[in-house]
Amino acid sequence: MSLRVCVLGSGSRGNSTWIRTDRTCLLVDAGFGRKETTARLSAVGESLESCKAILVSHEHQDHINGLRAVALRLKIPIYISAATRDVITWDSRFQTSGAFEIFTPGETFSIGDVEVHPLSIPHDAADPVAFTFEAEGLKAAVVTDLGYIPEVVKQRVRGCHCLVFESNHDIEMLRVGPYPWFVKQRVMSRHGHLSNNSTAQFLSEDYDGAAQVLVLAHLSETNNHPEIVRMTAVEALAQRSNGAFAAEERLESPPASQGTLWSRGHKSELHLATQNAPTPLFQF
Repeated sequence: MSLRVCVLGSGSRGNSTWIRTDRTCLLVDAGFGRKETTARLSAVGESLESCKAILVSHEHQDHINGLRAVALRLKIPIYISAATRDVITWDSRFQTSGAFEIFTPGETFSIGDVEVHPLSIPHDAADPVAFTFEAEGLKAAVVTDLGYIPEVVKQRVRGCHCLVFESNHDIEMLRVGPYPWFVKQRVMSRHGHLSNNSTAQFLSEDYDGAAQVLVLAHLSETNNHPEIVRMTAVEALAQRSNGAFAAEERLESPPASQGTLWSRGHKSELHLATQNAPTPLFQF
């Protein structure tokens, strides 16, 4: 039994994550068109044609841009909450039986051999959720697009082998950046996005440190920088348990998007998801 995870891309121009076991392949959000999604999966040795279902976290365009095209091409169900379904415009081709599988946030359901648990999160959308996925003792979570971290999220992401977690903006870069003030207020609000500092506080105080792979995602291209994200996260992890985590020496200038952390003999990879290319295909 194996669990594979790949963030196909993450940011304001598109978000999508691939979750695969030996029997079941799932797409979490479809923020890229069909051709681009196919190309990114092919780049990591995966095939869109094997996808069994699409899960939708919320209705913002960067998460559903390719949803209709992919679902219609593959003739696969869309797992979505009723409130999110109702705020998206669908054409008549989606009126057929089985086009949608409606879930209720907080209630676990299964797709093939994967147990999926949707978590309500605070974001300016109709019914936004994050997801955890469990199969044969392996666990992953995709948590982005939230203004603060509710206690239920802190608890549900414990024990993950792979944790994809938002680190959207640097507060000072956002404040002095080009966005209009009302957009800045939205991003910084309790229904906006997590700052690097908010994520760092979670990593230093509430994160259990169990993940073999930690992927920081949904980085703003305008109001953040990968090196700031990486350094802030490493410093936060080093603060927990009296410096239990330490970063490996970076040799030959590896990309800022990846690194290795150590904690009492436990090795953990730190990666940053980007907008333009998929992460490696992580296998557990």
